[in-house]
Amino acid sequence: MKTEKEKMLLGENYSATTKELIFDRIKTKKILHKINVSEYWMNKNTRKLIAELLPNSKNVVHIEPPFHCDYGYNIECGENVFFNVNCVVLDSMKVKIGSNVMFGPSVHIYTATHPLDKIERRDFESAKPVTIGDDCWIGGQVVICPGVIIGSGSVIGAGSVVTKDIPEDTLAVGNPAKIVRKLNGNQEL
Repeated sequence: MKTEKEKMLLGENYSATTKELIFDRIKTKKILHKINVSEYWMNKNTRKLIAELLPNSKNVVHIEPPFHCDYGYNIECGENVFFNVNCVVLDSMKVKIGSNVMFGPSVHIYTATHPLDKIERRDFESAKPVTIGDDCWIGGQVVICPGVIIGSGSVIGAGSVVTKDIPEDTLAVGNPAKIVRKLNGNQEL
């Protein structure tokens, strides 16, 4: 029989109120408190805390506090990733971020989703992975919804809500985000 954590990581319906998942979130919140309150700027101690918070990421991740996430261990970042202030990553499922990715202020990435049935929703949730390719720029206050893939080299305009996949080398803006044009010399839409 699968644990609720195993179900969560497989994208199945799971209960987030089990002791194991509550323990994991509390551990994460304790690290976040140090990053967001005690240190509050990038220094040697902060880099150690980020490495502990994001054990599946390269050591070249820069976070401007405050930052929030559920677990941390589901966030996988390449090199040279920058999170500006007030970013939120609800990482019930894998969030894979490439190298050289910049997040503007207050970007929210959601993997968590909930059943539409009101009775089922009382006890269960599920999650879908999010993937962001290399060399992306995600503008301020962008929301990235569960299951979305953003291709390498893309730019998401400030305030956009990304509900569907965005191909590589494209500019997408709006709510919901729509492709405006190709970027980086790629002319084909």
